[in-house]
Amino acid sequence: MRGTPDAAGRPDSPLLVDRFGRVATDLRVSLTDRCNLRCTYCMPAEGLDWLPKQELLTDDELARLIGIAVTRLGVTNIRFTGGEPLLRPNLERVIAATAALAPRPKISMTTNGLSLARRAADLVAAGLDRVNVSLDTLDPTRFRELTRRDRLSDVFAGLAAARDAGLAPVKVNAVLMRGVNEDEAVPLLRYCLEHGYQLRFIEQMPLDPQHGWNRDDMVTAEEILAALRTAFTLTPEPGERGGAPAERWLVDGGPAVVGVIASVTRPFCAACDRTRLTADGQVRNCLFSQTETDLRALLRGGASDEEIADRWRANSWAKAAGHGINDAGFHQPDRPMSAIGG
Repeated sequence: MRGTPDAAGRPDSPLLVDRFGRVATDLRVSLTDRCNLRCTYCMPAEGLDWLPKQELLTDDELARLIGIAVTRLGVTNIRFTGGEPLLRPNLERVIAATAALAPRPKISMTTNGLSLARRAADLVAAGLDRVNVSLDTLDPTRFRELTRRDRLSDVFAGLAAARDAGLAPVKVNAVLMRGVNEDEAVPLLRYCLEHGYQLRFIEQMPLDPQHGWNRDDMVTAEEILAALRTAFTLTPEPGERGGAPAERWLVDGGPAVVGVIASVTRPFCAACDRTRLTADGQVRNCLFSQTETDLRALLRGGASDEEIADRWRANSWAKAAGHGINDAGFHQPDRPMSAIGG
């Protein structure tokens, strides 16, 4: 649902503040809703109804909105997502435009890694600082069943290329599902330790287009940690977590770490510092928000940068206290993860 948020009572601040004292400094930018995998927990085998090209933000529109976020709204971190962001034409151009901003934001990307092997060096040259690669299994047969594609070797090659190109730390995102891959917690961590990657487990969230998410199928943070402790000694990483989504643990005393993002069982909404921009120009103040604010219409309607910034500020001011997954009246967003962007 789209609408104009109410900014009544908002303080006179240029930043993306909300009613609960949080400030959004991390912008997740979806570059496309398309993907070249068909992961069973993300989309049906035939794919989805993709956004028409004319509804997507152009390169110049993307650059303008990112520029507004960085220079007027205090955003310091940009993460490009999808769908699969490597499917975006002119991706390096978009990254380079972002890297040219002053102050320069930190720039990262979340990807399935299929084409990283041939593009990692160009992405670094354009200005990409870091990458997260999704990998839920080390088994080729299981990968094929999960993603409906026989491409595991490409993911392995992409991870290695990202590491060798200097996209450090290379982070691996893994989702464990009951009856599917919950036996791979220890093997995944061993693999990442051996190759110098940083592993983060993510609790499965209700963002599938089929709305088939079942809490009982989700492997919880406690279960993940219990499995890891059968093979490793885990101690909490010292220092403040801040707005980071992952709880981090030193593995066998460090320096290697493993993270667990427990969005469902240990919500971290009180420290959330994120805002999201969809590929069609809608800004969302929460992954699970039921409303969006249309910035594309403002762009194409001749609005000034400050008018767009004010609408964005109002969207952040209207942010709820939490995502509400554990509330009795919770409803999934209409748009799936591939359309929202992680």
